[in-house]
Amino acid sequence: MSIAHGVKKLGVIGAGQMGLGIAFVSAVHAKVPVLLHDRSAAQIKSGLSLMDKLLAKDVSKGKITQEAAKEARDRVTVVDSTKSFRDADMVVEAVSENLALKQGIFRSLSEELSPQTILATNTSSISITKIAASTIPEGKTASDPEGRESASRVVGLHFFNPVPVMAIMCLEKGVATRDDIDKTLKLGMNHPMGPLQLADFIGLDTCLAIQQTLYTGTGDSKYRPSVLLERMVDAQWLGKKSGKGFYDYPSQ
Repeated sequence: MSIAHGVKKLGVIGAGQMGLGIAFVSAVHAKVPVLLHDRSAAQIKSGLSLMDKLLAKDVSKGKITQEAAKEARDRVTVVDSTKSFRDADMVVEAVSENLALKQGIFRSLSEELSPQTILATNTSSISITKIAASTIPEGKTASDPEGRESASRVVGLHFFNPVPVMAIMCLEKGVATRDDIDKTLKLGMNHPMGPLQLADFIGLDTCLAIQQTLYTGTGDSKYRPSVLLERMVDAQWLGKKSGKGFYDYPSQ
């Protein structure tokens, strides 16, 4: 099948929930070959296992055929280095919300890949300008043609904003119960799950890191991290991955 858009091969950095999701959608729906990289072999194994489960689920529900599922799975190739992205048209970064980590990744990508490769970040809260600035060659500035060209290929490509800021504040202040908050969004907005349950799936430590970045970067009080969320993270109630968050997740 021909591809209408210009991205004929995609690189994805990070095999966590977001990275794997991006790889999954790209392979299944966009039918684009995906190069998947994560510095953690365990995370790669976990991510691919999840992809297999998602594909099997779609087959069982009749959303795709078994043949289509196999074709999609075969489009995903694990690579051990970002240097393998050299023939990718776009690379999407989906790692932890850590500015220094992202800057290091983009600095390396700008040095290793073709100037025509689009470099995208899935960041929820970090300044894309700061990330883009890390791609400017040493000794150059954004006003230099070379520096400007390098930074201009960095884009924000956020697939979904997971920060349930006000939902958590409502729970903290006793405005509504956990179940009522989630039920309201599920019934009123037709969401598949409520914001508190979604936060559990994302990881409460990740949600807190995003809030802290927004608050520090803007100084706007509306982004102040929830005290309740901070206490839950301190207690290592991180959501589904730790077995407890706003909800309990018994080990299977």
